Amino acid sequence: MKNDAIMVTGATGTLGREVLERARRTGLPVRALSRRAVLPDDVGVTWYTGDLAKGVGLDEAFAGVRTIIHCATDIRRFKRDIPAFHHLLESAKRAGVEHVVNVSIVGTDRIPYPYYRIKLEGERLLAASGIGWTNLRATQFPGLLDTVFTVLSKLPVVLVPTRTVCQPVDPGEVADRLVELALDGPAGRVPDLAGPEVHTVDRLARTWLRAAGKRRLVLPVFVPGKAAAGFRSGALTVPDRAVGRRTWEEYLAEKVAR
Repeated sequence: MKNDAIMVTGATGTLGREVLERARRTGLPVRALSRRAVLPDDVGVTWYTGDLAKGVGLDEAFAGVRTIIHCATDIRRFKRDIPAFHHLLESAKRAGVEHVVNVSIVGTDRIPYPYYRIKLEGERLLAASGIGWTNLRATQFPGLLDTVFTVLSKLPVVLVPTRTVCQPVDPGEVADRLVELALDGPAGRVPDLAGPEVHTVDRLARTWLRAAGKRRLVLPVFVPGKAAAGFRSGALTVPDRAVGRRTWEEYLAEKVAR
């Protein structure tokens, strides 16, 4: 079987859906991996059911694949991500996959936050795998902040960490870059991708509340600990890589304001 297909893992997630749509435009055979059976209603996409964490269904899914764009993650049960990465790499080797494109997080090597440590370990596994690889770190997605503020706003006072900044980037723009990298050869760690503007978290919260039509007091609070210190250090941002175009305000106007 000729290895020319692109496989997207985590294809039903926020980023995976965006990547899948752009991969279809390449004209190459496109496959999508999901833990649950998906109705094959996407023209040009072949869906496979497989479980990365258990290593089930991967050999069939990866046979004939040249490049994997790895978007699968589970922030709620993130300890599964490392066994999943092991299974992905082992199966990719057996299938003769030539290139794995991985998406990670800006600051993952500077903030001792448990989920970030897992992402960093995944980067190390990929680099040592013997498979051609590319690793892209991106800043936070607006949808994540939206979810956080939705939860926090259920209380009369919205508590946010003091002196913390972030740089939201549109997942569609990250998807554009991932597919571009997939079409090129393995490049190792590539320059980070960040949104167009750096914001303090308290400002993000206030603008979100206005867009959502909610009246709440936003109270910045000092959070102790090494992870919180890492967040305060500015490690979530890369101002010199502000290459994204879609702003936080544009996201609010489209997704939050009603």
